[in-house]
Amino acid sequence: MRLGEKIRYLREVEGTLRGINRELTQQEVVRALKQEQKKSISQSYLSQIESGVRPHLTNSTRMLLARFFKVHPGYLVDDPEGFHTELVSDVRGVEDQLDLWLIEGAERFRGDPEVGRALLSVAKHDDSRRCLLLLEAILDTPNLADRLFEVLKPEAAARPRRQAI
Repeated sequence: MRLGEKIRYLREVEGTLRGINRELTQQEVVRALKQEQKKSISQSYLSQIESGVRPHLTNSTRMLLARFFKVHPGYLVDDPEGFHTELVSDVRGVEDQLDLWLIEGAERFRGDPEVGRALLSVAKHDDSRRCLLLLEAILDTPNLADRLFEVLKPEAAARPRRQAI
């Protein structure tokens, strides 16, 4: 994947995570960078990066965007020729595969923004495996999921449940 494609994808994911159910515009990213990171880049620079006119980032821009999108700075480069996302190193291999699977699931559930956001939140957590194990423990405890839902998401608990597929 090219750097520009990655930035566009990250804008889409960030928009979903922020609950606006669409990708962030370049201008929204620029404003959010200034507000949240207290540093800025121009919208035209971001556009040049996404279009491939500027195929490389300065180190300061790479670090700024990595902090904003909460990704490793090494992600913000073009993938080498022949690179496949299914290949992972032994270090964090299982965790990375799980995170990729969760992100792919979030993309599949675009029509259900709540589920998509939930999957992305688990994928972005430092220990997504542990999150899923906690979910299993919650579901194995009678009535705990319903009680937690009522306390943590009362507006959603009041809505009728969806039918199982």
